[in-house]
Amino acid sequence: MTAVRDNKAESRFELDIDGNVAFANYRATPQAVIITHTETPRPLRGRGIGSELVKGALELIRAEGHKVAAGCSFVADYLRDHPENRDIMA
Repeated sequence: MTAVRDNKAESRFELDIDGNVAFANYRATPQAVIITHTETPRPLRGRGIGSELVKGALELIRAEGHKVAAGCSFVADYLRDHPENRDIMA
């Protein structure tokens, strides 16, 4: 896997895989980074790419000293299934 990057100009985290880009849109507020939508291109689905994307996004959010809030069900499910991220949940 390649590294997740924060495309601040587009307000989204991105992960390039096999010529496709999985992404997670976000909205930054003073309280938290709200991940509002995740998208995994059809050719990448079923390979855990979405989870890798969210994991990498959370690492970037943590490194910046911010909190995160789930604005979509995929991220909400990921956070529920990965309690090690509770420290950055808003």
